[in-house]
Amino acid sequence: MKTFELKAEARTDLGKKAARALRKENKIPVVLNGGKLVDLDENGNYVGTLAAGEKVVPIGRDGKGIITTDLVVNFSDIRKLIYTPEIFVINLSYSGKTCKAVLKDIQFHKVSDAILHIDLLEVSEDKPVVVEVPVHVQGHAVGVKAGGKLYLNLKKVKVKAIYTAIPETIVVDVTECKIGHSIKVGDLHFDEFELVNPKDLVIAGVRTTRAAKAAAEGEEAEA
Repeated sequence: MKTFELKAEARTDLGKKAARALRKENKIPVVLNGGKLVDLDENGNYVGTLAAGEKVVPIGRDGKGIITTDLVVNFSDIRKLIYTPEIFVINLSYSGKTCKAVLKDIQFHKVSDAILHIDLLEVSEDKPVVVEVPVHVQGHAVGVKAGGKLYLNLKKVKVKAIYTAIPETIVVDVTECKIGHSIKVGDLHFDEFELVNPKDLVIAGVRTTRAAKAAAEGEEAEA
């Protein structure tokens, strides 16, 4: 994956009112997930010291929690990360700290499409992550040569791997795809990563057209 440099600041003033004020300044609230795993006491509280913006979110029922960090970034600094089909590993720096992260989720306003909130996920070389990767179709399908129409059902698929093994695209070769045939998630296999979408989900295929159907009926009539 390509790298993206991003600077952030710890966010300590939380709540909807504070978030609205930040957006008016062209700043975006961000949560960094996937931090350090810590122990909680019998009441479910963390007794250690937290830095500015950090909080502990309980996970499961085994007395464990994970540290997340509330941050804020300038929209101008993160715009190129969002409005692109490319996948990046982010070199994130904040409060004198640095880490690597990937884009996990973006919340948009339902009407204006303005960015309301961003979730990042901290990554390391020993912890697999799930990232959506764009699909790239390759080849000239035999079904298209026969008059069919190629369709792409999934523009992205979910890939699980160590972040260094995440590909920039998933290449789907449709050369042998005939009319009425499709390529499903379960048809694709890779050594360094796996696809975690349902295996029967169709990625791409070739459907018949009126012209192809008419040609086939004509051949049947002549026979």
